[in-house]
Amino acid sequence: MSESASQPPIGARALHEASQGPPDAEARRRTLSSGVASKDCDAEPIHVPGGIQPHGFLLVLDDHLRIVQASENLASLTNSSVEALLGASLDAVLGEAGAQRIAQAAATSALEDAPLYIGAVEVAPATRFDVTLHRHDGMLIVEMEGAAATGDAFASMYPLVRTFARGLQDAASVQALAELAVREVRAITGFGRVMLYSFDEEGRSHVLAEDRDEGYASFLHQFFPASDIPRQARALYLKNRIRLVADVNYRPARLVPNLNPATNRPTDLTYATLRSFSPVHLEYMRNMGTHASMSVSIIVRGKLWGLVSCHDHDARIVPFSTRVAVEHLGHMLSLQIEAKEEREEGEYLAALRRTMGRLISAMGEHDNFVGGLQSVPKDVLSFARSAGAAIVFDDRVTLLGSTPDEDTVRALTHWLAEHTSGVWATDSLARDWPPAQAHQDKACGVLAVPVSQIFRNYLLWFRPELMQTIKWAGEPVKIEDADGASAPRTNFSPWLETVRGHSAMWRQGELEIASELRGALLNIVLRRAEERAELATELTRANKELEAFSYSVSHDLRAPLRHIAGYGDLLREQEGERMSDKSRRFLNNMLDSARFAGTLVDDLLTFSQMGRAALRPAPVDLGQLVRGVVQEFEAEGSERRIEWVIGELPRVTGDATFLQLALRNLVSNAVKYTRTRESAKIEIFATRSADEYVIGVRDNGVGFDMKYGAKLFGVFQRLHRAEEFEGTGIGLANVRRIVERHDGRTWAEGRLGEGAVFYFSLPVVFRSASVTPGASATKPKRDHA
Repeated sequence: MSESASQPPIGARALHEASQGPPDAEARRRTLSSGVASKDCDAEPIHVPGGIQPHGFLLVLDDHLRIVQASENLASLTNSSVEALLGASLDAVLGEAGAQRIAQAAATSALEDAPLYIGAVEVAPATRFDVTLHRHDGMLIVEMEGAAATGDAFASMYPLVRTFARGLQDAASVQALAELAVREVRAITGFGRVMLYSFDEEGRSHVLAEDRDEGYASFLHQFFPASDIPRQARALYLKNRIRLVADVNYRPARLVPNLNPATNRPTDLTYATLRSFSPVHLEYMRNMGTHASMSVSIIVRGKLWGLVSCHDHDARIVPFSTRVAVEHLGHMLSLQIEAKEEREEGEYLAALRRTMGRLISAMGEHDNFVGGLQSVPKDVLSFARSAGAAIVFDDRVTLLGSTPDEDTVRALTHWLAEHTSGVWATDSLARDWPPAQAHQDKACGVLAVPVSQIFRNYLLWFRPELMQTIKWAGEPVKIEDADGASAPRTNFSPWLETVRGHSAMWRQGELEIASELRGALLNIVLRRAEERAELATELTRANKELEAFSYSVSHDLRAPLRHIAGYGDLLREQEGERMSDKSRRFLNNMLDSARFAGTLVDDLLTFSQMGRAALRPAPVDLGQLVRGVVQEFEAEGSERRIEWVIGELPRVTGDATFLQLALRNLVSNAVKYTRTRESAKIEIFATRSADEYVIGVRDNGVGFDMKYGAKLFGVFQRLHRAEEFEGTGIGLANVRRIVERHDGRTWAEGRLGEGAVFYFSLPVVFRSASVTPGASATKPKRDHA
């Protein structure tokens, strides 16, 4: 709306909770602006006002230094009409010596968008002007302001700024610089109030420092909406670093003619010091009680960082030399602010990198990066100045500090995977993801770092809601007149607003270091994956060699063991009556051992075949398969009474031969371990869970201690003494290998003396990738020596 005032870095759109609002009649003409400038103000062409402030004169010259436009007040200087000067040579105004100085500067100096002071020019006895010129839009623009009677305009510049220059080195912070600047600028210029404020990324401004007479209202630590200094005004402050309104009630001196004859459009006065101001801005100044103002731009890293703004209750023409001194002060201030901000940011980034180094070291010392981060929770949280963090890897959620629950974190990663990419951060998560509204106390803001290009694996940092009470310099509203046009604000009394729904903002440096951490983490994960792949390749090779060895040994041992058993039986038949009891006992023990060894060799041969033989998947009726297995055991153990309970079993896709072997082993175990029960009960059942079938074999046998449950499906693992229950310790290992070949799982539950349940799962939809290509199927046999 206006060209000078200020505004707050509060992070995002505010939610109004408490204020002292305007009267109802006035409220009908107002709408809350939330810091956004109105469209008509943003579009106002303030760079082509068509006139200048009347305390100086302006000439527009062509390439031949002829006058093509002039300010109408030039008539008071030349005692002739402005129209009579059009087309005339420059020496008609500045005299021959002055015109030669301008001609020389125009021919030798870089003037494009860069005003150059050429010194004081005497155009008449006792009439001297400070003259500046610049080139813009193809025109040479000359400005003249009354100069001091004697002396150099720059002679007093150093005494005016030396105190400030000395204080720059002692200022420890940007705040200290701001306080020093307002004191020195006020001492140099004599304005009644001097403020320094900074802009945020949305154009709002915050008064950091102030120096004033007692008769001036204070705006210290208050905020001004972006609409007070619209976008195009901020753009001008970036190009022209010092602006002066000498008298708010001035009558503009228009340019004659209105349109530049050379371009047929209004002359662009972007870089002209005397440029006239918008009537809306001048009314804004009157509403604020300001009759003269001057602003100096603070440019940091090529952007408009803030302004030093001077106000006075009376009109005030600031001498050219003073303006030069203050502009020079603004340059030094800009450099010092940039240096201090970069030093502060550098120190902060260095601390972040040290923390990142500790995180990387911890991750490198553990088998997986999750365990490494869990070992240094304080570093994880301090890395992003957060209250909570979450590690989501392989759909497992690890929480550190104050965070939402696991289900919420998991749901957030699903949303992040679909709607974001790379490192992503927000200070108002609920604005983008509404479910976060219920977790403002823990996860109002989030920093998300993906650690996979494919899976939903994330590092998340959370920040809680940070409520702020903003003190505005007047209610931040857009005011409209009876015709609907925007009008400047009239009330600058403090107005409070509570801002909710936002956490502390994420700094750019934090996002950059988070990206570096992501790169390091991806390298760690990739290195671990490569190590595992190398290990898996080695294990695969070793397994193949072991399988080949076990197959060869088992096959070669079968014939000798049969011979031992066969010749032992013949010996017992032919010589048994003539043998002593002791000899018969030795012979029987030898035959039992030979038969056990034969069974062991058969089981080992079958186990090796599990990894070598290809699956031949086909539809399998598990109910029919189970009934066939049960009939085998009923025929073999007709003297025992076993209650069989067979539930409804599904049809699956798999290798019928292998699945029959797995079921036979599980049923065999159940029969064996219920042998000591007078009334044995064996139940075979199935359930469906998500995308898999779960099949169970339950018995009321001797059971087992669950602390040994992890050993059950290993090779040669036994939970009972061999003399109590026969067996080779390979049956359950065979079950696991068969089920895993079908992409299933195996597990067991049991209690000592109360029985056990052995489970295995099969996928509802068979995945053909589990079939070993090119191998021949071999039907396992149950041969006995």
